[in-house]
Amino acid sequence: MPKDQDLDATSTDVLTEAVEAWLAAFNAALQARDADAAAGLFCDDGHWRDILSFTWHFATASGPVEIAARLRESFETVQPGAFQLDPARTAPRYVTRAGTECLEALITFETANGTANGVLRLVPTGDEDAPGWRCWIMLTALYALKDHAEHIGLRKAGGDAFSREWGGKNWQDLRDEAAAYADRDPAVIVVGGGQAGLGAAARLTHLGVDTLIVDSHARIGDNWRTRYHSLTLHNETQVNHLPYMPFPPTWPTYIPKDMLANWFESYVSAMELNYWTSTTLTEGRYDDDAGCWEVTLKRGGETRTMRPRHLVFATGVSAIPIMPDLPGLDDFAGTVMHSGAYTEGRAWAGKRALVIGTGNSAHDVAQDLHACGADVTMVQRASTHIVSLSEAQRVYMLYNEGPPTRDCDLLAAAMPFPVLKNAYRAATQISKDIDKDLLDGLNAAGFRTNDGIDDCGFQMSYLQRGGGYYFNVGCSDLIAAGEIKVLPYEQIDRFCVDGAKLTSGEILSADLIVMGTGYKNQQDTARVFLGDAVADRIGPVWGFGDDGELNNMWKRTPQPGLWFTAGSLAQCRIFSRFLALQIKACEEGMLPLTRDEQGEAQ
Repeated sequence: MPKDQDLDATSTDVLTEAVEAWLAAFNAALQARDADAAAGLFCDDGHWRDILSFTWHFATASGPVEIAARLRESFETVQPGAFQLDPARTAPRYVTRAGTECLEALITFETANGTANGVLRLVPTGDEDAPGWRCWIMLTALYALKDHAEHIGLRKAGGDAFSREWGGKNWQDLRDEAAAYADRDPAVIVVGGGQAGLGAAARLTHLGVDTLIVDSHARIGDNWRTRYHSLTLHNETQVNHLPYMPFPPTWPTYIPKDMLANWFESYVSAMELNYWTSTTLTEGRYDDDAGCWEVTLKRGGETRTMRPRHLVFATGVSAIPIMPDLPGLDDFAGTVMHSGAYTEGRAWAGKRALVIGTGNSAHDVAQDLHACGADVTMVQRASTHIVSLSEAQRVYMLYNEGPPTRDCDLLAAAMPFPVLKNAYRAATQISKDIDKDLLDGLNAAGFRTNDGIDDCGFQMSYLQRGGGYYFNVGCSDLIAAGEIKVLPYEQIDRFCVDGAKLTSGEILSADLIVMGTGYKNQQDTARVFLGDAVADRIGPVWGFGDDGELNNMWKRTPQPGLWFTAGSLAQCRIFSRFLALQIKACEEGMLPLTRDEQGEAQ
């Protein structure tokens, strides 16, 4: 760090002065349209991640050459001298991110399209003769559209905007009328009413975009309520709030499924969201001439055709169960079900169960069956990343540092892909060392473990493939102790009437087979409901592309008017803002409905 500065972590004035000096130099370079000078303020291994503010894309430029090139395309976007510290957010701090000590600050600026927020992470130049700072990471993210702010705070409905009508319609009457869609079609239909759908719909609704959620379940929250009896969330409550409406401070550290399901019901009412239960999308096609979708909805035995301009798939990364066609499985005389249909194990007390798969759901099902008195064998098809529940929280430690959730969300988004991988890899190694006894016990019991995709633990496995890991809440201990048995799938020759015939000729008897075999991705969901042409046009959904961003998530796709959202509650909360801003921009004529292959600048 610069030798002439006292960078005590509590010295806010010193840190603020350093950030303001960097911002002044950056503003001056932008005003002079000197891209090389602006890029020269970055480290050689610096990164600039932009979310919709300089371009209408999620894009990262790495290194001064790429950063300079991107800046040259974007000079018209940002107002001269616009970058400044955000006085409404957490003050600059000296922190460690991905193993690097840095000065971290939250900034704000104006663009041609609205207000943007950002993050700066500065590191010392290391030059004793010319001490100073270079930018290691910069995030720039659009926060609000010009002239189209969210309907919150002083802009919310009230007073003359919602006057009484004595003898007329009250709030409930108007809500019922809005949700009925008797005389109109919505601008947006969101398919799926879990956290992804609720977050997107809440953001859109309070940007003034007419939005309808449709969900096949009979009751709001059933996507959680109907899952297995013992389910609780595997990350801590402070990470999981929904947009606008945080959970009460009295809530437990890990939220039980029914508690969350009931909250979803309350959320829909409080956020004034239009939501149709027991409704399925049966098919849809895009009308290029009219610039809208034609979708068929089945509700309560009736069919209705609607023509929304936007279709948001919020069915998540766990939409269509994968039921592999295993040799001889059709001959099995017992019960076969997917883990998504499993509820609880009391009916299987004293019975023999095979659980195919070793991800989170498979482990939870196996542990529940064992607790209910079943004789359980897990069939392992591939090595699995195992991490104790407490150690899994390491990647969320940012949310325990003190800043409010909205600041933590911005800081969490300011992790370009290369840095993200380094952070996950380091956290995985720490967790692996701490969990050594647990992992050794599993390996001794014949359970194969790994360090996740690219040695980056559970997070990268989730982001790349939606599974392949387990947070240990006790099942691993049962496996290590031999109370739940493990069988490598390679030892099964085929399934048979009584269970599984092993390569040794032995019959492993079973009464129940639970397929913890995961789910198809949202491209497959689109294929089912929108057809092959649309699915092939959009390409993969989820998993990282060559640009270091999740494929087709929260952004325009090659198919006009088609959007996707999914992920954890935190991801859905953070990125619902950006999804909604783009749809609103499309509605206001600020943005084309689809993106080109190169990612055009504004």
